[in-house]
Amino acid sequence: MADDEKTPDRARRSLPAADVAPGLEASGVAIATNVVLAVTKIVTGVVGNSYALVADGIESTADVVSSLVVWSGLRVSARPPDGTHPYGHGKAESIAAVVVAVFVLGAAGIIALQSVREIRTPHHLPEWYTLVVLAAIVVVKELLYRFVFHAGSALGSSSLKADAWHHRSDAITSLAAFVGISIALIGGEGYETADDWAALAACVVIVYNGLRLLRPALDEVMDAAVPRDTVQRIRDIAGAVPGVHAVEKCRVRKSGVGLLMDIHVAVDAAISVREGHEIGHAVQDRLYASGLAIIDAVIHVEPDDL
Repeated sequence: MADDEKTPDRARRSLPAADVAPGLEASGVAIATNVVLAVTKIVTGVVGNSYALVADGIESTADVVSSLVVWSGLRVSARPPDGTHPYGHGKAESIAAVVVAVFVLGAAGIIALQSVREIRTPHHLPEWYTLVVLAAIVVVKELLYRFVFHAGSALGSSSLKADAWHHRSDAITSLAAFVGISIALIGGEGYETADDWAALAACVVIVYNGLRLLRPALDEVMDAAVPRDTVQRIRDIAGAVPGVHAVEKCRVRKSGVGLLMDIHVAVDAAISVREGHEIGHAVQDRLYASGLAIIDAVIHVEPDDL
């Protein structure tokens, strides 16, 4: 029906690159910030005898890579459909979200292994100034989390949201290191490994966040249904078009930051094929003008014999 082969531009559209510009900007800021933080943490950790801080720096290095993955995924997802990808390249964004979630889990594994090694290896107490650096890092990372998460929510980007939680995981690791180093400095001799135990404990939180990020990302790759309230909004918009008697099937899936959908609408069985065709296009036009990030809406018209 309304997926008119003679008017493909009307039936299908792709999100222009400008739509993902805020996401690309957020990823760029995250990359630059994490490069500075990673260097600061590792240098301070080595000089200040704090493996928890060094581990934190390693995690920030993973943050740099994950933000680069998100940046690349967003750029690819904004490409228009072509002969080999008729539905666009939106899945690149979902794949990026999976990669970021795996990076979070991988970072937790690296930190856990190194923490256990440091616990078993005698070393000096951390220096007091590592606490100052950690306090600043926690603040910066939390602000970065909020900035990136806001951009991800506004864009509807699962990869940006995953990257944001990666930043918060880093803040949690830094906070745990702060607590561990404080205990070591207060306790004195015999408490040298307190920050290593703190880093190990933080891994539990990081793993939890990684698994929590991985599931929705995999759902998008597997074309899971979008939230019910989104489907209901689409049904309401389509059902309000003059000539539509009912909205029957409504299948919606997410592709990158946009939506792809198939909708069956019932119209008066006595009208002409042309009239039904125009009603279908009216539904399409109304959906495209709704403010939802709809890339493609295929409308099937069925006769309402009741």
